[in-house]
Amino acid sequence: MQNQQATTPLQQEGPLISFIVTTYNMPSKLLRECLESIGALGLTDEECEIVLVDDGSEVTPLADLSDWQDRLVYLRQQNCGLSVARNNGLRIARGRYVQFVDADDCLLSATYSECLKWAAEHDADIMLFALNKGRGAKDKGHADDIAVNGPMTGAAYLHNNNLRASACGYLFKRLMLDNLRFTPGIYHEDEEFTPLLLLKADQLYFTEAEAYFYRQRSESITHQADETHTRKRLDDMRNIIYRLQKTSATIPEGERVALSRRVAQLSMDYLYQTIKLTHSKEALNAAIKHLEVAGLFPLPDKSYSKKYSMFRRMVGNAAGRRLLLMTV
Repeated sequence: MQNQQATTPLQQEGPLISFIVTTYNMPSKLLRECLESIGALGLTDEECEIVLVDDGSEVTPLADLSDWQDRLVYLRQQNCGLSVARNNGLRIARGRYVQFVDADDCLLSATYSECLKWAAEHDADIMLFALNKGRGAKDKGHADDIAVNGPMTGAAYLHNNNLRASACGYLFKRLMLDNLRFTPGIYHEDEEFTPLLLLKADQLYFTEAEAYFYRQRSESITHQADETHTRKRLDDMRNIIYRLQKTSATIPEGERVALSRRVAQLSMDYLYQTIKLTHSKEALNAAIKHLEVAGLFPLPDKSYSKKYSMFRRMVGNAAGRRLLLMTV
């Protein structure tokens, strides 16, 4: 095992892929399952590195991972949150490609192996795949289900598709990043990072095959529901929308149109989550006012999806808003 405290520069040389695994007070059983799913890919130490970033767990997980220590690059930081943990992982990663893995999740080895193979053979900038979301048992994926679309630019993908923003839902070339990093201290950090990363891609491929098992746990941060947490979630979401809107004004027309679609969909989701989390007419009206001031409401009359079109019509009038508050 290598303990890393210093950063290293981005380099062309290195393994094929770096898996950046982030953990915080994770049960050792789940963390071990996560690491074993990476090991099941059959990659050699020369082909992959596993960067385990411990976000200040109360007890280091290493005591329960003695058989894994020779395969891990271990970095322990003060508890600063997921964004900082991922950023620190990126600082020391050496792989041609990067895959983020949350410590309570797993790769579906058969499908993921095919995705990685495709990316390497076709020199993909980004390879998007589907997530298997559930609380129950997982399988290893089905390699014969792989049907790959592309290549296309990331801007073209954003322009024509509804984005699944989870940073665990794709692998990407490390050197694409330039200075792009996750914004520290916020929720929904993937909603900002992922579209900006996609705009950098010239060779994007995607598949609907499931290559990643996302474990839904009631104690995870996304399931917290106290008032302070709710307020921060909504404030962070709104500020991400503002920052993406500001970015869209500075980029070429084709990329601007693509990012504007994402801004509109996030604006819809911001209003939807305001209704779902608060059930408050006053909170919804305040959220609408915020978007109006920024020129983001009424929502654009676009057919991005059936959900978007229906929600746009309903939230655009008082009767529809009353119905949403009663039913969402």
